[in-house]
Amino acid sequence: MLYSPTKLFLFFLSCIVLLFVNYNTSGFVTAANSTGLNYGLLGDNLPSPSKVINLYKSIGISKIRIFDPNVEVLNALRGNRDISVTVGVRDQDLAALAASEEAVKGWFATNIEPYLADVNIAAITVGNEVIPGPIGSQVLPVMQSLTNLVKSRNLPIIISTVVAMSNLGQSYPPSSGMFTSQAREQLVPVLKLLSQTSSPILVNIYPYFPYASDPANIRLDYATFATEDIVVQDGPLGYSNLFDAMFDAFLWAVEKEGVKDLPMVVSETGWPSAGNGDLTTPEIAGTYNGNFVKHIASGKGTPKRPNKGIEGFLFATFNENQKQVGTEQNFGLYNPTDMKPIYKLF
Repeated sequence: MLYSPTKLFLFFLSCIVLLFVNYNTSGFVTAANSTGLNYGLLGDNLPSPSKVINLYKSIGISKIRIFDPNVEVLNALRGNRDISVTVGVRDQDLAALAASEEAVKGWFATNIEPYLADVNIAAITVGNEVIPGPIGSQVLPVMQSLTNLVKSRNLPIIISTVVAMSNLGQSYPPSSGMFTSQAREQLVPVLKLLSQTSSPILVNIYPYFPYASDPANIRLDYATFATEDIVVQDGPLGYSNLFDAMFDAFLWAVEKEGVKDLPMVVSETGWPSAGNGDLTTPEIAGTYNGNFVKHIASGKGTPKRPNKGIEGFLFATFNENQKQVGTEQNFGLYNPTDMKPIYKLF
Protein backbone atom coordinates (compact mmCIF):
# COMPACT_ATOMS: atom_id res chain seq x y z
CA MET A 1 0.00 0.00 0.00
CA LEU A 2 1.27 3.46 -0.91
CA TYR A 3 1.10 6.31 1.58
CA SER A 4 0.53 10.05 1.08
CA PRO A 5 1.42 10.52 -2.60
CA THR A 6 2.72 13.91 -3.62
CA LYS A 7 0.56 16.42 -5.44
CA LEU A 8 2.65 15.85 -8.56
CA PHE A 9 1.98 12.14 -8.41
CA LEU A 10 -1.74 12.74 -7.93
CA PHE A 11 -1.83 15.06 -10.90
CA PHE A 12 0.04 12.52 -13.02
CA LEU A 13 -2.22 9.72 -11.86
CA SER A 14 -5.41 11.64 -12.55
CA CYS A 15 -4.23 12.57 -16.02
CA ILE A 16 -3.13 9.09 -16.99
CA VAL A 17 -5.93 6.93 -15.61
CA LEU A 18 -8.65 9.56 -15.31
CA LEU A 19 -9.47 8.90 -11.68
CA PHE A 20 -10.51 12.49 -10.99
CA VAL A 21 -9.68 12.22 -7.31
CA ASN A 22 -9.79 14.68 -4.45
CA TYR A 23 -7.05 14.54 -1.82
CA ASN A 24 -7.05 16.09 1.61
CA THR A 25 -5.14 15.90 4.86
CA SER A 26 -7.48 13.31 6.35
CA GLY A 27 -5.79 10.73 4.15
CA PHE A 28 -8.99 9.77 2.34
CA VAL A 29 -8.96 9.83 -1.44
CA THR A 30 -12.30 9.40 -3.13
CA ALA A 31 -13.34 9.17 -6.75
CA ALA A 32 -15.53 12.14 -7.51
CA ASN A 33 -19.20 11.20 -7.74
CA SER A 34 -18.57 7.45 -7.72
CA THR A 35 -17.85 6.13 -4.21
CA GLY A 36 -20.11 6.86 -1.27
CA LEU A 37 -20.00 6.03 2.44
CA ASN A 38 -22.34 4.20 4.76
CA TYR A 39 -23.11 6.20 7.89
CA GLY A 40 -23.93 3.81 10.72
CA LEU A 41 -25.02 4.99 14.16
CA LEU A 42 -24.52 1.93 16.39
CA GLY A 43 -22.05 3.61 18.74
CA ASP A 44 -22.21 5.58 21.98
CA ASN A 45 -19.14 7.68 21.20
CA LEU A 46 -19.95 8.97 17.72
CA PRO A 47 -19.43 12.62 16.74
CA SER A 48 -22.46 14.79 16.14
CA PRO A 49 -24.14 14.48 12.73
CA SER A 50 -23.21 18.08 11.90
CA LYS A 51 -19.52 17.26 12.42
CA VAL A 52 -19.89 14.13 10.31
CA ILE A 53 -21.51 16.04 7.45
CA ASN A 54 -18.65 18.56 7.61
CA LEU A 55 -16.23 15.63 7.41
CA TYR A 56 -17.97 14.34 4.29
CA LYS A 57 -17.77 17.76 2.70
CA SER A 58 -14.07 18.08 3.55
CA ILE A 59 -13.20 14.76 1.90
CA GLY A 60 -15.36 15.22 -1.17
CA ILE A 61 -18.04 12.63 -0.40
CA SER A 62 -21.12 13.33 -2.51
CA LYS A 63 -23.37 10.48 -1.41
CA ILE A 64 -24.10 8.62 1.79
CA ARG A 65 -26.39 5.87 2.98
CA ILE A 66 -28.19 5.81 6.34
CA PHE A 67 -30.06 2.82 7.71
CA ASP A 68 -33.15 4.63 8.99
CA PRO A 69 -34.67 8.11 8.66
CA ASN A 70 -32.64 9.52 11.55
CA VAL A 71 -33.93 12.99 12.37
CA GLU A 72 -30.58 14.39 13.55
CA VAL A 73 -28.76 13.23 10.43
CA LEU A 74 -31.45 14.48 8.07
CA ASN A 75 -31.53 17.84 9.83
CA ALA A 76 -27.74 18.08 9.57
CA LEU A 77 -28.07 17.51 5.82
CA ARG A 78 -30.41 20.47 5.36
CA GLY A 79 -28.96 22.87 2.82
CA ASN A 80 -26.25 20.40 1.78
CA ARG A 81 -27.84 19.29 -1.46
CA ASP A 82 -24.42 18.46 -2.89
CA ILE A 83 -24.60 15.33 -0.72
CA SER A 84 -27.27 12.83 -1.77
CA VAL A 85 -28.62 10.40 0.80
CA THR A 86 -30.12 6.94 0.56
CA VAL A 87 -32.56 6.44 3.44
CA GLY A 88 -33.50 3.01 4.79
CA VAL A 89 -36.86 1.82 6.05
CA ARG A 90 -36.24 -0.02 9.33
CA ASP A 91 -36.79 -3.77 9.22
CA GLN A 92 -39.06 -3.64 12.26
CA ASP A 93 -41.39 -1.20 10.47
CA LEU A 94 -42.02 -3.46 7.49
CA ALA A 95 -44.94 -5.45 8.88
CA ALA A 96 -47.09 -2.40 9.60
CA LEU A 97 -46.19 -0.76 6.31
CA ALA A 98 -46.84 -3.91 4.27
CA ALA A 99 -50.36 -4.13 5.70
CA SER A 100 -51.55 -0.75 4.52
CA GLU A 101 -50.81 1.71 1.74
CA GLU A 102 -52.11 4.43 4.04
CA ALA A 103 -49.44 3.44 6.58
CA VAL A 104 -46.81 3.90 3.89
CA LYS A 105 -48.17 7.34 3.10
CA GLY A 106 -48.02 8.20 6.79
CA TRP A 107 -44.44 6.96 7.06
CA PHE A 108 -43.47 9.07 4.06
CA ALA A 109 -45.22 12.14 5.42
CA THR A 110 -43.39 11.81 8.73
CA ASN A 111 -39.93 10.70 7.64
CA ILE A 112 -39.35 12.04 4.11
CA GLU A 113 -41.75 14.87 3.35
CA PRO A 114 -40.27 17.39 5.85
CA TYR A 115 -36.86 17.18 4.14
CA LEU A 116 -37.73 17.23 0.45
CA ALA A 117 -37.16 20.97 0.06
CA ASP A 118 -33.59 21.10 1.32
CA VAL A 119 -32.20 17.55 1.55
CA ASN A 120 -31.16 15.60 -1.54
CA ILE A 121 -32.95 12.31 -0.92
CA ALA A 122 -31.90 10.09 -3.80
CA ALA A 123 -33.31 6.72 -2.76
CA ILE A 124 -35.35 4.84 -0.18
CA THR A 125 -34.40 1.24 0.59
CA VAL A 126 -37.05 -1.09 1.97
CA GLY A 127 -35.39 -3.46 4.42
CA ASN A 128 -31.74 -4.39 4.85
CA GLU A 129 -30.82 -7.99 3.98
CA VAL A 130 -34.22 -9.38 4.95
CA ILE A 131 -34.57 -11.36 1.71
CA PRO A 132 -34.56 -14.31 2.00
CA GLY A 133 -36.07 -14.61 5.45
CA PRO A 134 -39.16 -14.55 7.66
CA ILE A 135 -40.03 -10.94 6.81
CA GLY A 136 -38.71 -10.96 3.27
CA SER A 137 -42.21 -11.22 1.82
CA GLN A 138 -43.04 -7.82 3.35
CA VAL A 139 -40.57 -5.99 1.12
CA LEU A 140 -42.50 -6.12 -2.16
CA PRO A 141 -45.80 -4.55 -1.01
CA VAL A 142 -43.95 -1.71 0.74
CA MET A 143 -41.85 -1.11 -2.36
CA GLN A 144 -44.97 -1.08 -4.53
CA SER A 145 -46.70 1.46 -2.28
CA LEU A 146 -43.66 3.73 -2.15
CA THR A 147 -43.15 3.41 -5.90
CA ASN A 148 -46.75 4.45 -6.53
CA LEU A 149 -46.39 7.35 -4.10
CA VAL A 150 -43.22 8.87 -5.57
CA LYS A 151 -44.54 8.34 -9.09
CA SER A 152 -47.79 10.14 -8.27
CA ARG A 153 -45.76 13.02 -6.85
CA ASN A 154 -43.28 12.97 -9.75
CA LEU A 155 -40.42 12.72 -7.26
CA PRO A 156 -37.01 11.56 -8.54
CA ILE A 157 -36.53 9.12 -5.64
CA ILE A 158 -35.43 5.54 -6.35
CA ILE A 159 -37.28 2.81 -4.44
CA SER A 160 -35.37 -0.44 -3.90
CA THR A 161 -34.16 -2.90 -1.28
CA VAL A 162 -30.77 -4.12 -0.03
CA VAL A 163 -29.85 -7.79 -0.32
CA ALA A 164 -26.86 -9.94 0.55
CA MET A 165 -24.88 -12.44 -1.49
CA SER A 166 -26.50 -15.17 0.63
CA ASN A 167 -29.37 -15.07 -1.90
CA LEU A 168 -27.10 -17.13 -4.14
CA GLY A 169 -27.16 -20.87 -3.72
CA GLN A 170 -24.32 -21.18 -6.22
CA SER A 171 -21.75 -18.58 -7.24
CA TYR A 172 -18.63 -20.33 -8.58
CA PRO A 173 -17.72 -19.91 -11.31
CA PRO A 174 -19.63 -16.65 -11.78
CA SER A 175 -21.64 -17.93 -14.76
CA SER A 176 -23.14 -20.61 -12.51
CA GLY A 177 -24.68 -17.92 -10.28
CA MET A 178 -28.14 -19.02 -9.18
CA PHE A 179 -30.55 -17.98 -6.45
CA THR A 180 -31.71 -20.31 -3.68
CA SER A 181 -35.31 -21.48 -3.86
CA GLN A 182 -36.37 -19.18 -1.00
CA ALA A 183 -34.58 -16.25 -2.59
CA ARG A 184 -36.31 -16.93 -5.89
CA GLU A 185 -39.72 -16.83 -4.19
CA GLN A 186 -39.11 -13.53 -2.40
CA LEU A 187 -36.59 -11.74 -4.60
CA VAL A 188 -37.67 -12.42 -8.17
CA PRO A 189 -40.93 -10.40 -7.89
CA VAL A 190 -38.85 -7.53 -6.47
CA LEU A 191 -36.41 -7.76 -9.37
CA LYS A 192 -39.27 -7.64 -11.86
CA LEU A 193 -40.70 -4.54 -10.19
CA LEU A 194 -37.29 -2.89 -10.33
CA SER A 195 -36.99 -3.81 -13.98
CA GLN A 196 -40.32 -2.13 -14.69
CA THR A 197 -39.18 1.08 -12.99
CA SER A 198 -35.59 0.90 -14.32
CA SER A 199 -34.35 1.03 -10.73
CA PRO A 200 -31.26 -0.75 -9.37
CA ILE A 201 -31.10 -3.61 -6.92
CA LEU A 202 -28.72 -2.81 -4.05
CA VAL A 203 -26.35 -5.63 -3.13
CA ASN A 204 -23.87 -5.94 -0.25
CA ILE A 205 -20.67 -7.51 -1.59
CA TYR A 206 -17.86 -8.42 0.81
CA PRO A 207 -14.91 -10.39 -0.61
CA TYR A 208 -13.55 -10.44 2.95
CA PHE A 209 -16.03 -13.10 4.06
CA PRO A 210 -15.27 -15.82 1.47
CA TYR A 211 -11.56 -15.06 1.88
CA ALA A 212 -11.73 -15.32 5.69
CA SER A 213 -13.61 -18.61 5.41
CA ASP A 214 -10.96 -20.17 3.16
CA PRO A 215 -7.66 -18.23 3.21
CA ALA A 216 -5.73 -21.34 2.26
CA ASN A 217 -7.40 -21.54 -1.15
CA ILE A 218 -8.34 -17.91 -1.92
CA ARG A 219 -5.42 -15.64 -2.70
CA LEU A 220 -5.24 -12.46 -0.66
CA ASP A 221 -4.16 -10.41 -3.67
CA TYR A 222 -7.18 -11.78 -5.57
CA ALA A 223 -9.47 -10.77 -2.71
CA THR A 224 -8.03 -7.23 -2.42
CA PHE A 225 -7.70 -6.16 -6.10
CA ALA A 226 -3.91 -6.44 -5.69
CA THR A 227 -3.12 -8.55 -8.74
CA GLU A 228 -3.72 -8.28 -12.47
CA ASP A 229 -3.31 -12.03 -12.93
CA ILE A 230 -6.32 -13.92 -14.26
CA VAL A 231 -7.05 -16.14 -11.28
CA VAL A 232 -10.44 -17.49 -12.36
CA GLN A 233 -11.25 -18.25 -15.98
CA ASP A 234 -14.96 -18.63 -16.65
CA GLY A 235 -15.42 -19.42 -20.32
CA PRO A 236 -14.35 -16.29 -22.23
CA LEU A 237 -14.37 -14.15 -19.06
CA GLY A 238 -11.26 -13.82 -16.93
CA TYR A 239 -11.28 -12.59 -13.31
CA SER A 240 -8.39 -10.94 -11.53
CA ASN A 241 -10.35 -9.99 -8.42
CA LEU A 242 -12.97 -11.64 -6.24
CA PHE A 243 -15.24 -8.60 -6.14
CA ASP A 244 -15.89 -8.75 -9.89
CA ALA A 245 -16.54 -12.48 -9.67
CA MET A 246 -19.12 -11.97 -6.90
CA PHE A 247 -20.75 -9.02 -8.71
CA ASP A 248 -21.06 -11.00 -11.93
CA ALA A 249 -22.36 -14.11 -10.17
CA PHE A 250 -25.27 -12.03 -8.92
CA LEU A 251 -25.83 -10.61 -12.41
CA TRP A 252 -25.92 -14.11 -13.88
CA ALA A 253 -28.49 -15.19 -11.28
CA VAL A 254 -30.68 -12.18 -12.09
CA GLU A 255 -30.53 -12.87 -15.81
CA LYS A 256 -31.49 -16.52 -15.28
CA GLU A 257 -34.77 -15.22 -13.86
CA GLY A 258 -35.52 -13.46 -17.14
CA VAL A 259 -34.56 -9.99 -15.92
CA LYS A 260 -32.11 -8.38 -18.35
CA ASP A 261 -29.86 -5.32 -17.95
CA LEU A 262 -30.99 -4.55 -14.42
CA PRO A 263 -28.86 -1.81 -12.82
CA MET A 264 -26.98 -2.90 -9.71
CA VAL A 265 -25.54 -0.74 -6.92
CA VAL A 266 -23.02 -1.99 -4.35
CA SER A 267 -24.69 -0.78 -1.17
CA GLU A 268 -21.88 -2.04 1.08
CA THR A 269 -18.36 -3.32 0.74
CA GLY A 270 -15.32 -3.07 2.94
CA TRP A 271 -12.70 -4.88 4.99
CA PRO A 272 -12.30 -4.88 8.79
CA SER A 273 -9.04 -3.50 10.19
CA ALA A 274 -9.10 -5.71 13.31
CA GLY A 275 -11.00 -8.55 14.95
CA ASN A 276 -9.68 -11.63 13.13
CA GLY A 277 -5.94 -11.75 13.64
CA ASP A 278 -3.66 -11.43 10.64
CA LEU A 279 -6.59 -11.47 8.22
CA THR A 280 -7.79 -8.08 9.46
CA THR A 281 -5.05 -5.49 9.70
CA PRO A 282 -5.18 -1.77 8.88
CA GLU A 283 -2.80 -2.47 6.00
CA ILE A 284 -5.04 -5.08 4.39
CA ALA A 285 -8.18 -3.03 4.99
CA GLY A 286 -6.50 0.01 3.44
CA THR A 287 -5.38 -2.03 0.45
CA TYR A 288 -8.86 -3.41 -0.22
CA ASN A 289 -10.74 -0.17 0.27
CA GLY A 290 -8.21 1.93 -1.61
CA ASN A 291 -8.19 -0.48 -4.53
CA PHE A 292 -11.98 -0.62 -4.52
CA VAL A 293 -12.11 3.16 -4.90
CA LYS A 294 -9.67 2.99 -7.81
CA HIS A 295 -11.55 0.11 -9.41
CA ILE A 296 -14.84 2.01 -9.27
CA ALA A 297 -13.22 5.21 -10.51
CA SER A 298 -11.64 3.46 -13.48
CA GLY A 299 -15.02 2.86 -15.09
CA LYS A 300 -13.88 -0.57 -16.30
CA GLY A 301 -16.91 -2.32 -14.91
CA THR A 302 -16.71 -6.11 -14.62
CA PRO A 303 -15.92 -8.84 -17.17
CA LYS A 304 -19.62 -9.54 -17.70
CA ARG A 305 -20.56 -5.86 -17.82
CA PRO A 306 -17.42 -4.11 -19.12
CA ASN A 307 -17.05 -0.35 -19.44
CA LYS A 308 -20.20 0.25 -17.42
CA GLY A 309 -19.63 2.31 -14.32
CA ILE A 310 -20.30 0.77 -10.92
CA GLU A 311 -21.83 2.80 -8.13
CA GLY A 312 -20.64 1.74 -4.69
CA PHE A 313 -20.68 2.61 -1.00
CA LEU A 314 -17.87 1.73 1.39
CA PHE A 315 -18.80 0.37 4.78
CA ALA A 316 -18.45 2.22 7.03
CA THR A 317 -17.60 5.73 8.19
CA PHE A 318 -16.79 4.87 11.83
CA ASN A 319 -15.99 1.91 14.03
CA GLU A 320 -19.23 1.33 15.94
CA ASN A 321 -18.79 0.00 19.46
CA GLN A 322 -22.37 -1.16 19.94
CA LYS A 323 -22.13 -3.73 17.18
CA GLN A 324 -21.17 -7.36 17.80
CA VAL A 325 -17.69 -7.67 19.31
CA GLY A 326 -15.03 -8.63 16.77
CA THR A 327 -14.78 -7.71 13.11
CA GLU A 328 -18.24 -6.08 13.13
CA GLN A 329 -16.86 -3.27 15.28
CA ASN A 330 -13.90 -2.67 13.00
CA PHE A 331 -15.16 -1.83 9.51
CA GLY A 332 -14.82 1.91 10.02
CA LEU A 333 -12.52 4.23 8.11
CA TYR A 334 -12.37 6.66 11.03
CA ASN A 335 -12.09 6.51 14.80
CA PRO A 336 -15.26 8.07 16.22
CA THR A 337 -13.63 9.81 19.20
CA ASP A 338 -11.16 11.97 17.30
CA MET A 339 -12.42 11.51 13.70
CA LYS A 340 -8.93 10.57 12.59
CA PRO A 341 -8.45 7.96 9.84
CA ILE A 342 -7.59 4.46 10.98
CA TYR A 343 -5.49 4.05 7.84
CA LYS A 344 -4.80 5.92 4.63
CA LEU A 345 -6.20 4.49 1.45
CA PHE A 346 -3.29 5.54 -0.78
